[in-house]
Amino acid sequence: MKAWGALWIVLGLLLWPEPGAASSLPLLMDSIIQALAELEQKVPVTEASITASAWILSAKNSSTHNSLHQRLLLKAPSHNTTEPDPHSLSPELQALISEVAQHDVQNGREYGVVLAPDGSTVAVKPLLFGLEAGLQAHSVANLPSDCLAIPCDTGDTLANIRATWPGLMDAFPNASSPDVGATLPNDKAKTPTTVDRLLAITLAGDLGLTFLHRSQTWSPPGLGTEGCWDQLTAPRVFTLLDPQASRLTMAFLNGALDGALLGNHLSQIPRPHPPLSHLLREYYGAGVNGDPVFRSNFRRQNGAALTSAPTLAQQVWEALVLLQKLEPEHLQLQNISQEQLAQVATLATKEFTEAFLGCPAIHPRCRWGAAPYRGHPTPLRLPLGFLYVHHTYVPAPPCTTFQSCAADMRSMQRFHQDVRKWDDIGYSFVVGSDGYLYQGRGWHWVGAHTRGYNSRGFGVAFVGNYTGSLPNEAALNTVRDALPSCAIRAGLLRPDYKLLGHRQLVLTHCPGNALFNLLRTWPHFTEVSLLVPVPELSLSPMHL
Repeated sequence: MKAWGALWIVLGLLLWPEPGAASSLPLLMDSIIQALAELEQKVPVTEASITASAWILSAKNSSTHNSLHQRLLLKAPSHNTTEPDPHSLSPELQALISEVAQHDVQNGREYGVVLAPDGSTVAVKPLLFGLEAGLQAHSVANLPSDCLAIPCDTGDTLANIRATWPGLMDAFPNASSPDVGATLPNDKAKTPTTVDRLLAITLAGDLGLTFLHRSQTWSPPGLGTEGCWDQLTAPRVFTLLDPQASRLTMAFLNGALDGALLGNHLSQIPRPHPPLSHLLREYYGAGVNGDPVFRSNFRRQNGAALTSAPTLAQQVWEALVLLQKLEPEHLQLQNISQEQLAQVATLATKEFTEAFLGCPAIHPRCRWGAAPYRGHPTPLRLPLGFLYVHHTYVPAPPCTTFQSCAADMRSMQRFHQDVRKWDDIGYSFVVGSDGYLYQGRGWHWVGAHTRGYNSRGFGVAFVGNYTGSLPNEAALNTVRDALPSCAIRAGLLRPDYKLLGHRQLVLTHCPGNALFNLLRTWPHFTEVSLLVPVPELSLSPMHL
């Protein structure tokens, strides 16, 4: 029960940031967990039902929440609760909370983000709002009639939606559930009467507004841009790889998805709720309640199971409609019909589900500590027609944590550069058993993975020796399904690409008997007798 009060203190602290305050604590998720643990110790059990609604709503010049958060998240003020005093906390803790809880993107830098133990970067603000929505238990909020102009009939069916707004259903051809969007625009329903509180405040509202801003050109708004920390041991500055990135960065999407997943979990478990510090320590560690799948490493897979694409499209539309009612002066929402908002919701959801949820999480080179490329890389002529599968053989054990996988990447790069005398680590990508891909030479540069054929395909290696065993299912799914489909969508890999094991082209046992036998059952696997190699200088087989 302390979780409720502690989180309200956090949400309250971020309304009173000290000007120019900077925490001496590193911007790590462990620092946030440490802060929550200290806060939870300062919240007496008798005040577990504390609500800081009046406190937050009376805050002046706060950019922490908008009318959507106020309407859906904050509870009515109570005169029988004790208002927490943020200044009773240490200055270091106050500075940390103030620093990370205001998410922003300015001049190529991202603020309000922290580095998690799994190597991912997480925006704190949407994470906190998701936790708070989950603590309020009810995920679906009835919208007050004073903000609605037209009653809504929610009795429509999937057939009605398909008939009256086919564009949405065309975007999601696999949708079959009758909850696809009973309140999407049609001749009877014009304004929603309910909205999913959890999805609206963590993801749907921001997703819709970002795509609405770009709706004139219908071009994706730089969804999911990654970045680099100034250092990994005590990170302080996070610089985006794309200086023109929208606010829907990878860190924001990670935080929003984590908030939605953990909020959904909190809304379903009985009270008393566990301390939030304990919940986050499990989620960003070995897994909630010991479940190795319910952790941040697998947020995308779990997010895809949390909601269907058509349902999310409905929630994005409902969030935009509600914002239009709550903020009639909002420039982006003026003179926009609900049908146009539905079109924006459709595009935003399609891009999010395909370009984020449907793609593997890839740690960029700076995240695992790559040394610089030696020499001048040769660009690939995209799209390519082949995907070559390898195993590293050495290291032989699978890497199961970010720390071990990053260390393996650095070790392989040193071997390839210093012993093999190559310009860089040879592989295009490396697959860990921690739920992540690791960028080697990436999508755009010729690798050194399959002698004679490097310029014709991407080389993807599983960390480990798979002569007699197989990688875990998550790693296999990444290479079999997520990576190719994402590359095809981005125009990097041809739809008719051929999947080959390293041994089919080079005299080697790679990728191991067990893995190769499995590859032969995968789609796109191709039996080849001989391909004509492309002359490549200074390259030698990667495996004996």
